[in-house]
Amino acid sequence: MNWEQLLSLKRQGDTGKRLRIEQDETRLGFEVDYDRIIFSSAFRSLQDKTQVIPLSKTDFVHTRLTHSLEVSVVGRSLGRLVGKKILEKYPYLQEVHGYQMNDFGAIVAAASLAHDIGNPPFGHSGEKAIGEYFSIGNGLKYKELLSAKEWQDLVDFEGNANGFSVLNSSRPGVEGGIRLSYATLGAFMKYPKESLPKKPTKNIADKKYGFFQTDKNFFKEVASDMGMIANKKGDDIGFERHPLAYLVEAADDICYTIIDFEDGINLGLVSEDFALEYLIKLVKDSIDTSKYKTLETKEDRISYLRALAIGSLINDAVKVFVENEEAILKGEFPFALTDKSKYKAQMDDIIKISVKNIYQSREVVEKELVGYQIIQTLLDKFVTAYNNKFDGKMSNYDNLVLKMLPEKHHLEKENLYERLLHICHFVSMLTDGNALLIYRTITAAKN
Repeated sequence: MNWEQLLSLKRQGDTGKRLRIEQDETRLGFEVDYDRIIFSSAFRSLQDKTQVIPLSKTDFVHTRLTHSLEVSVVGRSLGRLVGKKILEKYPYLQEVHGYQMNDFGAIVAAASLAHDIGNPPFGHSGEKAIGEYFSIGNGLKYKELLSAKEWQDLVDFEGNANGFSVLNSSRPGVEGGIRLSYATLGAFMKYPKESLPKKPTKNIADKKYGFFQTDKNFFKEVASDMGMIANKKGDDIGFERHPLAYLVEAADDICYTIIDFEDGINLGLVSEDFALEYLIKLVKDSIDTSKYKTLETKEDRISYLRALAIGSLINDAVKVFVENEEAILKGEFPFALTDKSKYKAQMDDIIKISVKNIYQSREVVEKELVGYQIIQTLLDKFVTAYNNKFDGKMSNYDNLVLKMLPEKHHLEKENLYERLLHICHFVSMLTDGNALLIYRTITAAKN
């Protein structure tokens, strides 16, 4: 892979190249990507989607929206620091093509901002609830009517693939979704493969999948246009990662490791003593002890340690990337950057205690149980009504259920797989609160 191709400003529907040297510096294409994501309704809905604590009324707990904004800030720093090193190593990128250090930051920031845009309500349990509706629920009856890859898309419903669809799917009058640059889409594509074969290797890029069968052709176009390296045989589609996807992943890893831990401490699920024990290992080289001693509240002390810890992890991730840049360009770096971090053991320790004290806390478990019931009920009601309408067997109840669909979801889908995916997409884009409201309406629940 080569950087000139990887930093493509091309957008879906373009017939020619967009040259960096011809860009308006006051309205750079990569920065337009960020703006388009910010103003999209899909991004706005993240303000009422779970990060750690579902349906939490606590002021300081993160939602998917605040998490995504923080990941984008970390991603921008990672991108700029790496961009500076890349331009020093390949000066022609700047001298001939006009690329700047901030371009890398803008690409990674935009992709990081969008990294959770396809996630269903109620956190990762939302993905599992959709998948299990098809694998062991009422949706199992559709298995024999679908291809193996179509079925795998549903039983392993994946927020990353859904996000790619959110960003790029056309509907009448809106061709190509929000039309991001190929470079930003490449950085967004952490898992550049289809749902089968499942985990064919231990390569980090094969851990999950990144696109549904409906988006396969455009995904191939984006990856091929940027010169990403194909790594699957026969009819299977898969590529080695776009290099900047490693930075998006690192930004997410850094934020959820440190900031979810911070939430747990502020909620009282993790003691402050644990915070000091675990975080101090990340900041021992940068902490100003005298300043730390002047901080009087737990929140201020933890906030200070969190900021320093994120700084340490950013600098380390940049170091790992730069040291392995040539292997990454050859498609020969099958790890996450944090896997090779000198702080890996410390991050693993923090994640371990977060899993025990936060992710498996009673409040989280109770709300995830509620989320399961809500999502599976909504899927069943809407899938049944949508298919009954297509088959000409729609009841009055089905008609009433379909009236709950927003106008933009009133589309005719001739293909069963596309109908099922369409309803999954609708449910996945609901906020936690709206999913609960529709559930109560459809089931006539009072609480």
